[in-house]
Amino acid sequence: MVDSDDPVETLRRWTDVGGTWRVHGRRRDTLIIGLYRCDGGEEVDRLISADPDLLRYVGDRTDSEA
Repeated sequence: MVDSDDPVETLRRWTDVGGTWRVHGRRRDTLIIGLYRCDGGEEVDRLISADPDLLRYVGDRTDSEA
């Protein structure tokens, strides 16, 4: 599981190198996000965070393609 002080930066870096992400769950104020290879295949890690900046950044999106 990804352990980052800045989950927004983690998602930005992930997509900058071609990876994709998908929201797996929303629990109260917590997001569970799967990080996937650039081909959209295998999940390689998960990001679980209640960071308010991440909640704003992701908004209502369900994945990095939205």
